[in-house]
Amino acid sequence: MLDDVQEVLVSEQHIARRVQALGQQISADYRGREPVLIGILKGAVLFLSDLLRALTIHASVDFMAISSYGTGTQSSGVVRILKDLDHPIAGRDVLIVEDIVDTGLTIRYLLDNLRSRRPASLRVCVLLDKRERRQIPVELDYVGFEIPDRFVVGYGLDYAERYRNLPFIGVLRPEVIRDQGGR
Repeated sequence: MLDDVQEVLVSEQHIARRVQALGQQISADYRGREPVLIGILKGAVLFLSDLLRALTIHASVDFMAISSYGTGTQSSGVVRILKDLDHPIAGRDVLIVEDIVDTGLTIRYLLDNLRSRRPASLRVCVLLDKRERRQIPVELDYVGFEIPDRFVVGYGLDYAERYRNLPFIGVLRPEVIRDQGGR
């Protein structure tokens, strides 16, 4: 599996330090409140787990699963909710925890959907921001790393359900994507 990686963009150590810093910042911003962190499955699971451990405040967790990729390397632009929240969020402070934002289409859809449920507040914490791919403006409240326009895997992010367990953010060798039928 490591042989499939062409380049490491963000090391395991950089991720750990940044997640700790985000946890401190979020804890300070939400002091005296108990936010619900909504992890976006499946990519944000590792990030959410580490972020939750970095918090020094009480917080609850819920999950949504949405899809806009399928098995390729480019967003399809069509967003589908595969799993909705288990609990209502009306009147709650909500923090969306997402693995990556690129075009902005998926997070915009998610923000609009969750706003309609009348939370007390709604913010976004994203591990990776591919700002140069943005098609629509979105406000991200907490950003781990801004990365270039490259297809990345690791630390929860996958290619065709593989590579999520890499402890770093990396770029696959082009022939790996071709060999597995990617675009």
